[in-house]
Amino acid sequence: MAQEVSEPENNPPGEGKTLNRKILSLAVPSLGSLLAEPLMVVADSAMIGHVGTTELAGLTLASSIDVFIVGLCIFLVYTTTAVASRQLGAGDRRGAVKTGVDGAWLGLLVGMVIAVVLAVGAAPIVGLFGASPAVTFQGAAYLRAAAPSMVGMMLVLAGTGAMRGQLDARTPLVISLTGAIANVALNAALIFGAGLGVTGAGLGTSLASLGMGVAFGVKIIKGALGTRVSLRPEFWAIFGALKGGIPLMIRTLTMQIVILATLWVAASQGEVEVAGRQIAATTWTIAANLHDAIAIATQALIGFELGRADRPAVRALIKRTSAWGIGLGIILGLVIAGTSLWWPWVFTSDPAVLEAATLALAVSAVFQPLAGIVFVFDGILIGANDSWYLALAGLVNLAVYVPALVAVWRFAGSGATGLAWLWGCYCGVFFLARLATLGRRIRQDTWMRLT
Repeated sequence: MAQEVSEPENNPPGEGKTLNRKILSLAVPSLGSLLAEPLMVVADSAMIGHVGTTELAGLTLASSIDVFIVGLCIFLVYTTTAVASRQLGAGDRRGAVKTGVDGAWLGLLVGMVIAVVLAVGAAPIVGLFGASPAVTFQGAAYLRAAAPSMVGMMLVLAGTGAMRGQLDARTPLVISLTGAIANVALNAALIFGAGLGVTGAGLGTSLASLGMGVAFGVKIIKGALGTRVSLRPEFWAIFGALKGGIPLMIRTLTMQIVILATLWVAASQGEVEVAGRQIAATTWTIAANLHDAIAIATQALIGFELGRADRPAVRALIKRTSAWGIGLGIILGLVIAGTSLWWPWVFTSDPAVLEAATLALAVSAVFQPLAGIVFVFDGILIGANDSWYLALAGLVNLAVYVPALVAVWRFAGSGATGLAWLWGCYCGVFFLARLATLGRRIRQDTWMRLT
């Protein structure tokens, strides 16, 4: 890790390598670590989908709860990245390392609390979706078995933020890909070999996540020892990080409410729509992580440039990453459209689910360029730690989306067409609202607080 930390001082952004190469040097390894989690979901969904439609629907509900919680705690990544990269840009390497240590302690404490809550309340939590008793039973079984994974995942989030803040994208890549491979092997053995079904999927996820969390913890400890930074928890700093994460929690909460509300409407349409939505959502998540790789590079470089107080470099970075976002969106749209007829077969052979998923994937393809620019804009403001505006924008976006979602729920009906309207509402209305609120802020200079 010491090597990655020292590079920015010798080769700061704006000198040496071209801007494109600097973006790629962070985006490409970040992509690998980002894809690890959705690929774990793909593996779970593909395996469980061939066990049965009811089991797949249950996994969909339970895994959505896990995604909701992890998303709510994403401030462990974003806050640590923004603060550490700015400290690094200002020449305070030890401060950047200490930020990662405090973030890891916070992640450990938060993960332990969440794990207990999920283990104890699995059945009533899944029951909130109002699905059939059979689907609820399967979902609760998965959620209960996967509860310990939250300890590992919170350490993964904190560790990822610590590494990215030091412009080290390689460590998250190695750990995340290793964990994803282990998860696939464990799930295959537990789901089919041991015959545990969705419980096996949850246990496999827990074991893999805990292993990843331990790996990040070891890396943080080595980095602290190498820079002579104390490993003792400083509770004032931990509390400050938690307090500083409140606006990002609000922002993420609004986004997760949108996702869960969309899932609730799908659940009201029926099991086929829930299963079809899972295929479309899993595919969207994979594409979103490709977009997020560019956004992560933007976060780290924006924070670094703001630490160097280089306003022209910030504006040049915005222009270049925006072009990358739109271009990637066009490519992904073409790929999703071209694979929409055969990709759903990876998850199911149910004709009704195949029809619903194929149409939803076509909708996803249309809105990929929009998603690309939205992710970049999001990364810009996260890297600048403009968290309270992001919270306000999230509330505005939610207020715009809910009436549109209610209209879909009331008038779109069920079946493949109903799911297409629902998915179009999410990809179109919600992301257009995000584009408007984020774009308005970026056109101004008030978020550009230089140190």
